[in-house]
Amino acid sequence: MRTVLLLGPHDSVTAAIAGRLAAGSEVVGEPREAREEIAAAVYRPRLRGRKLGLPDLEEAEARLRACAEARPAKLVLISSAAVYSPRHDHPGHVGESVRTSSRNPVAQAWSELEELAERLLPPESGTELTILRPAAVLARDSPDYLSRLLHGKVAFTLPGHDPSVQLLSPEDLAEAVALAVERGRSGVYHVAPDGAVPLRAALRRAGARRIPLPRTVQRLARAVAARLGWADPAGQLDVIRYSSTVSNRRIKDELGFEPRQPEGGDTAFDPYGMDKDYIAAYGRTLFRFLRRRWWRIETRGLEHVPRQGRAVLVGVHRGFQPWDGVMTMHTIVTETGRYARFLIHPGLIKFPFLANYMTKLGGIVACQENADWVLGNDELLGFYPEGIRGAFSMYRDAYKLKKFGRDEFVKVALRNRAPIIPFVTVGSAEIYPILGKIEWSWFKRYTEWPFLPIAPPFVVPLPSKWHTRFLEPMPVHLHHPPAAADDPAIVREISQEVRRRMEEALQEMLRKRKSIFFGSIFEGETDVEGTQGKEAT
Repeated sequence: MRTVLLLGPHDSVTAAIAGRLAAGSEVVGEPREAREEIAAAVYRPRLRGRKLGLPDLEEAEARLRACAEARPAKLVLISSAAVYSPRHDHPGHVGESVRTSSRNPVAQAWSELEELAERLLPPESGTELTILRPAAVLARDSPDYLSRLLHGKVAFTLPGHDPSVQLLSPEDLAEAVALAVERGRSGVYHVAPDGAVPLRAALRRAGARRIPLPRTVQRLARAVAARLGWADPAGQLDVIRYSSTVSNRRIKDELGFEPRQPEGGDTAFDPYGMDKDYIAAYGRTLFRFLRRRWWRIETRGLEHVPRQGRAVLVGVHRGFQPWDGVMTMHTIVTETGRYARFLIHPGLIKFPFLANYMTKLGGIVACQENADWVLGNDELLGFYPEGIRGAFSMYRDAYKLKKFGRDEFVKVALRNRAPIIPFVTVGSAEIYPILGKIEWSWFKRYTEWPFLPIAPPFVVPLPSKWHTRFLEPMPVHLHHPPAAADDPAIVREISQEVRRRMEEALQEMLRKRKSIFFGSIFEGETDVEGTQGKEAT
């Protein structure tokens, strides 16, 4: 029988790990003899103060040195997914290779713990180091911040923020530790379920009363509490502000283990926060009014949007506010029953309420991994290839297409074997016409906008008349293999063709437009779908 050294705080989580390791192993808390052969060591750090959520690095160094002296064949370090700081530009379900550097004190402390283990047990020591980064472990005596939040009677949250969180049961963490001991390789494994739960829903299920308090108030309260030595002034606040989800692909592929969400593995929630009930509620009220009365949106070419399967929608974004993307999403849902997820600039989820709004409508931070995930699930992916610069076009240049950046939309379409469907909108540039700009360094740094736009009426968008045309699909996946995504010449050729078609469609629509506020440019065209060729009614 092998001997496993288990070092950790005395709580139900460590007890669950000990119980699982006891199957086929003798679990000890300290080496009993200087020469005792330790097959594996497992170290779960004690936290420095229950409210802080920071590993005690002094205690960790002593424990890890003891592990090094015991010379186990393997060391399993239980770190935390909190090594990734929650941020507005968090891409989503990140992999283990993502860099973890951060100014967040909680993330920094967990990163320092891992670096300490790597320094004290280098490869030449003969001990194989495996690092597990579990999501928040849901147990009544767990020191995880989210677990304490969910097990309390009252939970102070932030208004306008409802981040997606991942929760883990002690039993699943114990199973992951046992598998890491038995057959894990050196390196890092995330231990988290596939799905995620909105924080509000998690609190509601846990029976905790949610009390939203502004961030400024909470920061002041935490600063005072920090002086008393029992709370972190800022680090944990980010946990209830932004999502910090991680990918579990490696542990599934290499250890054959798929962690589940506690309480029966509820998968009813979207892993990126899209809420179809939220979309439907707005669709019956605000979006319906805007589409039918305020902007009187007419649409052509909806027959080109596939009713099933993946596709890349490539559009023109104007007016600096995301209304054109929102109305495109609403139109597609209303007329086809499908939900398009648009890649968005992270600045759109930096601020309260806007963060909630964009996330629940299906906005997803723009990056290659997220694009691949959407198309890998046979969904519709929306791209605005001009980026934020296109949205902030001066009104005099509103209908002149800008450069298409790095042509990522083409690479994504080729790599995922998806058709490209261009679409253009005339009218959205008039809702917030940008007539001037102010170069203000602080504002640009804070908002991540390219400049402060001078765009009357500033608050309520103007009631211009909109026309949207979906162009014929470009089945690039039928003409090129996925490897063509790595050929700059092919990618550039496809991108230029997409841009040419969109520019021609825009200019044709502008020639037919007689008024910014009235009339139809689709009059006389064949009506294929119910609302095409006439105002939405």
